[in-house]
Amino acid sequence: MSGSVLKTLSIIIVLLLIPSFVFAEHHSDTIDLGMSAAFKGPTRGLGIELYRGAMAYFEHINRNGGIYGKKIVIKAYDDGYNPIPTIKNTIKLVEEDRVFTLFNYVGTPTVTRILPILKSYSNKNIYLFFPFTGALPHRKPPYDEYVFNLRASYEQETGGLVENFIKIGRKKIGIFYQADAYGRSGWDGVRKTLAKYGYKIVAEATYKRGAKYSESFKKQVEILKNAGADAVISVGAYAACAGFIRDARDMGWDVPIANVSFVGSEFMINLLLEEEKKTGKKYTYNLINSQVVPSYEDMSLPAVRQYRTFMDKYNPMPPPELMEVDYKPLKYSFVSFEGFLNAKVIVEVLKRLGKTPKRQNIKTVVEHIKNLDIGIDEKISFSKTKHQALDRVYYTTYKNGKFVPIKDWSEWKK
Repeated sequence: MSGSVLKTLSIIIVLLLIPSFVFAEHHSDTIDLGMSAAFKGPTRGLGIELYRGAMAYFEHINRNGGIYGKKIVIKAYDDGYNPIPTIKNTIKLVEEDRVFTLFNYVGTPTVTRILPILKSYSNKNIYLFFPFTGALPHRKPPYDEYVFNLRASYEQETGGLVENFIKIGRKKIGIFYQADAYGRSGWDGVRKTLAKYGYKIVAEATYKRGAKYSESFKKQVEILKNAGADAVISVGAYAACAGFIRDARDMGWDVPIANVSFVGSEFMINLLLEEEKKTGKKYTYNLINSQVVPSYEDMSLPAVRQYRTFMDKYNPMPPPELMEVDYKPLKYSFVSFEGFLNAKVIVEVLKRLGKTPKRQNIKTVVEHIKNLDIGIDEKISFSKTKHQALDRVYYTTYKNGKFVPIKDWSEWKK
């Protein structure tokens, strides 16, 4: 083997041995955040609106000097809400794009599959910030140390729904859920809370991830209806959950149907409102949605006023190649408001990392954030043993053309 070939090989070996954070520190003018989410397909609204909410805040920061002169960039890839593309995107973001950290991922089946990758990159200090999922795998060992969560868990959301239903005499709870890690996570929360009160799930019906609104969910409705469920908790994506509500109401079944935050409340309602226009029937009643952020209608909160101002002012959109041309953005939504709050917190983290942010300092910096006021009704704190900042769950129902906070559950009393 010639000397030049040996020399080339030795350079390649040396490059492979250098930790990638050494390269990452060379990005002088930007701080790159890596995002993998659904930007296309039946769950696309979640990825797009989460991105838009975050970018509304980043745009404001970038136009006002950035973080010590550095602009924040979201390097985003579509995964269609499927685990295999998410795995590929994550490796690409870390190995090729050398992003500073991962941010704003969407979904349980996707996030749970990249947890072993995060663990394998532990020597590179790769963290995932504020995924749009309330699942438990990244909230407990061995993966909790690589993920920081802003939102409450599905266990907290479903647990709260069950407790409120029990209080008003609706103890025969059925569950409609997506047949994967996300659905099972919600199923487990419902089961555990019912067991605390000596009850069991009366019936369960599932559907396959990626189901479209146009599909029939009559079989699932029949299973739950025939079991005598007096309330349903749905743990799914908006297309399937709206389809289930449509079929339940078409079959004359009027029980309260509750959905968790991941559903994307506005997308679900918009599908049902379109159905109402077409058929003249009513579909948007007896619906309860748990949320993990306050209402974007609550103008008493500084963060809400700021969010609405920046969304109106910047109206950010993902790069056109990431999206399908027929997508119509939402003016405001719970999803984009969550993205906005995610951005506010990560900006605080980046500021605290100083002028030359280093990945190896991320964990310590975040774990020292205590009682941070981001303009909502709850302060933000992290610690070594707590990588989830918010625990509060909000309950809403659809009335007079918008989601309003539930002040009194007794209107659904049995």
